[in-house]
Amino acid sequence: MEKETSNSSDVSASHVGRVRNRRRANEVTTDGNKANGQTLLVSDRNKYKSMLIRTYSTVWMIGGFAFLVYMGHLYIWAMVVVIQIFMATELFNLLRKSSEEKQLPGFRLLNWHFFFTAMLFTYGRFLSRELVNTVSSDHLLYKLVSGLIKYQMFICYFLYISGFVWFILTLKKKTYKYQFKQYAWTHMILLTVFAQSSFTVANIFEGMFWFLLPASLIVINDIAAYLFGFFLGRTPLIKLSPKKTWEGFIGASVTTIISAFLLANVMGRFQWFTCPRKDLSTGWLQCDPGPMFKPEHYYLGDW
Repeated sequence: MEKETSNSSDVSASHVGRVRNRRRANEVTTDGNKANGQTLLVSDRNKYKSMLIRTYSTVWMIGGFAFLVYMGHLYIWAMVVVIQIFMATELFNLLRKSSEEKQLPGFRLLNWHFFFTAMLFTYGRFLSRELVNTVSSDHLLYKLVSGLIKYQMFICYFLYISGFVWFILTLKKKTYKYQFKQYAWTHMILLTVFAQSSFTVANIFEGMFWFLLPASLIVINDIAAYLFGFFLGRTPLIKLSPKKTWEGFIGASVTTIISAFLLANVMGRFQWFTCPRKDLSTGWLQCDPGPMFKPEHYYLGDW
């Protein structure tokens, strides 16, 4: 009898525990739904304050980008380089271990040695004519830049071999695995960053149109998604980003498609956007960016 009583009490206790756990789970789920509902921009009490801050930063960013476009191709390329440096910094830090780095002083500098070597190798062929035309008025700089361009491949080869020798000389026992992992990771970063950016830079110098149109559509898509979600957002899109809504996604998609046709029509009328920049020493340029535009000779003047 005592065993049966104890068993029944254990069963009842476990049943009560299960009921309590179910209640707690339901309470947590309800609270989570409330939290998800409050994260939507439509129900956010501070949304207008957030919108003011975003508008202020957006105006400054678009203004800065427009200024770089006005300054010309080389300044756009410089912006791409700055973005690449920030990207590489984040990627280099992904597999970094401070405990291992303490035993390898100067090892982090080796990553940047390979980075700038890859930059010289990738962009040297794009910027050769641009730099020569830019410094043609200065005899000393003209000779220096011409020499760098002439021996670019040799310089890149020498820098890479010196970096490889530097890596071999820094190898230490008990850190072989970490060092070789960092060496491989560095080359994967360089391949990822410069493989795609080389096409971007090529597009910049083949006509600003091919860089400016996609960049403008990205900006328009982001702004449209925020505005549609701000005023009409009701249905959450994904749990990973609770503030994203289906209304913002659909509105941004439609706006971007319409803007693509309008911007392509407007930008295609300006020679400065559609012509590749080639030879500024003569002031003449063969404008043949593609089948969308009619090939003609245009005089660049002081551009």
